[in-house]
Amino acid sequence: MQAAAWRRQLLGQNQLSPASSAAIAAFRSASQPALAPQGFGGVDGARYMSARTPAVKGAGHLVRKGTGGRSSVSGIVATVFGATGFLGRYVVQQLAKMGSQVLVPFRGCEDSHRHLKLMGDLGQIVPMKYNPRDVDSIKTAVAKSNVVINLIGREYETRNYGFEEVNHHMAEQLAMISKEHGGIVRFIQVSSLGASSSSPSRMLRAKAAGEESVLKEFPEATIMRPATLIGTEDRILNRWAMYAKNWGFLPLMGGGSTKIQPVYVVDVAAAIVNSLKDDGTSMGKTYELGGPDIYTVHDLAELMFETIREWPRYVNVPFPIARAIASPREMLLNKVPFPLPTPSIFNLDQINALSVDNLVSENALTFADLEIRPHKLKGYPVEFLVCYRKGGPSFGSTVSEKMGSSDVAPRF
Repeated sequence: MQAAAWRRQLLGQNQLSPASSAAIAAFRSASQPALAPQGFGGVDGARYMSARTPAVKGAGHLVRKGTGGRSSVSGIVATVFGATGFLGRYVVQQLAKMGSQVLVPFRGCEDSHRHLKLMGDLGQIVPMKYNPRDVDSIKTAVAKSNVVINLIGREYETRNYGFEEVNHHMAEQLAMISKEHGGIVRFIQVSSLGASSSSPSRMLRAKAAGEESVLKEFPEATIMRPATLIGTEDRILNRWAMYAKNWGFLPLMGGGSTKIQPVYVVDVAAAIVNSLKDDGTSMGKTYELGGPDIYTVHDLAELMFETIREWPRYVNVPFPIARAIASPREMLLNKVPFPLPTPSIFNLDQINALSVDNLVSENALTFADLEIRPHKLKGYPVEFLVCYRKGGPSFGSTVSEKMGSSDVAPRF
């Protein structure tokens, strides 16, 4: 009883006056951090969206100076659409390691974003369930952001999502919502190298239309056009290696003579992040991000075979025959009551894209303008292919070593 009375007496002595309470409340309000709380949606979402004062477009650096590192505060609150995809994980990782808060809208299962949570400090990676066809859920996802990065894209069509909707209309809608938001300082649209209204590829034509719509709605947007992405989860070397391992050969469309400029995915992620670090010079510009070396499709396949330590065996498939093999899926896509398998090697749209060379334009802005020196592919960027070696990572020898030995196996 005496202890309770003592506590009540002490509490009464420390009671703040109304004037003191008001002063402290005013101080806390004035010193409120720029980063919004973790709650989203509803009244709170609209309140924080309108109350935050973003940096002036193009005036000074967006990134705040500080100690750096994942436990610092960069000043970036980025909503990354398509973060659960191939390029997305590397963009999230590079944003998170500099102390940015990253909002990850996802439409799949609850496990689709699990690998991203580990990339940032506690509470810095914020998954959000959303529907790309629901405007309100998109507005909620960008409500507290000052940066929007659109990585949404699809290289094949499904019964529910076509090229135009995914690569064009969704980008246009994001740009429109970001412009209406009023607090989005940077908008980055990730397109594809070779995007053109005259491309033989429907996907690349849709990408070009998406770029045009984004710049119309958000003229300060930055357009990134990466070439074929190479990395641990890529959709080209992995597919080739799996096909070669299962079937013992690799089909080459048109003999593999098409010239491409593949790029390491980490370099593309670094380019996106570097464009956020400048003083606004990258706003309203288009960058073409190709690797340092030009390969033919055949040369890239040779690099794949050398890394998995298998003898290269090819089957030349002329473009008309390749299109004939890939066409049935496209014709039946919306005519059967069940989903069709995802195309891998014989993807009609990719076959059409490979019918012309896809290289960085002569006068385009490139990695050099973002102060990045891209990696050469041979070596570390393709080391992930060792998992396809028959006897493990140390199995066999390289093709060059085999050619130099006296016991040369026949080549088919």
